[in-house]
Amino acid sequence: MRKIIGVMPLYDDEKESYWMLPGYMKMVEAENAVPIMLPLTADTEELECFLEICGGFLLTGGHDVSPAVYHAEREPWCGPCCETRDEMERYILKNAVETDKPVLGICRGIQFMNACYDGTLYQDLASEHGSRIDHHMKPPYNRAAHQVTVLKDTPLYDILGKGQMGVNSYHHQAVKKLSPAFREMAISEDGLIEGIYMPSHKFIVGVQWHPEFSYDVDENSRKLIKAFVASI
Repeated sequence: MRKIIGVMPLYDDEKESYWMLPGYMKMVEAENAVPIMLPLTADTEELECFLEICGGFLLTGGHDVSPAVYHAEREPWCGPCCETRDEMERYILKNAVETDKPVLGICRGIQFMNACYDGTLYQDLASEHGSRIDHHMKPPYNRAAHQVTVLKDTPLYDILGKGQMGVNSYHHQAVKKLSPAFREMAISEDGLIEGIYMPSHKFIVGVQWHPEFSYDVDENSRKLIKAFVASI
C-alpha cells in the first residue's frame, strides 16, 4: 500500500480559496507516495481523521507565522497571517511529534516548527537582520541563490553526505532564537539557521529553502524528499 502524506493547504485571502504549488505534490508522487491536500480547519475531530490516515505530514510555505505563536508583539513589517492555519498546524505537529510520525517543514514550515516549540522568528529579515545575501530571489527558483553549511552528525549530513550545498531562497522571515526542542543542521553564509531537526525522533525536520522548486534538477532536493518518504 502506498504511503499517504498530508500536505498543508495554501490559502488565498483575496479570493477566499485554497490553492497548491504543484511541486509539493509532484515531488511526493515521484517517490511513489500519495499526497493529500488537507482542508484549512482547526476542527480537531476533522484533523484526527487525517492524523489517522496519513503516515507523515508536509508543512508548506505561505502566510507569515503569527507573532502570537511565539509570544511576540507584531511589528509593522510582519506580513499577513492566518490564525486558523497556525492552530491547525500546531495540532497536527504536536500530535505527529507525540506519535513519532515524520514531518517535513519547508520555508514557513521550519519557521512554524521553531515557533511552536518556544523558538522565535525574525519578522522581516530586511528590517531585523541586515545581510549581503539575497533571501528573496527572483525567478527561476530552481537554482542556487547562496550556500549553506551542513553540520556533521545531523540527519541532513547523513542524507547528503556533504558539508556544503547550494540552496534557493525565497523568504522574508527566518529562525531567530532556536527552539530548545530542536538542533540546527544547516547554516547560511550570513549565519541564519536554515535547517533544523528534533533529536530522538524518526524524522522531524525543517528546511528554509524550497525543494518543491528544485526537485527536478537538484540531487540534494531529491535525496531530502526520498529520505522523508522513506521514514514513513
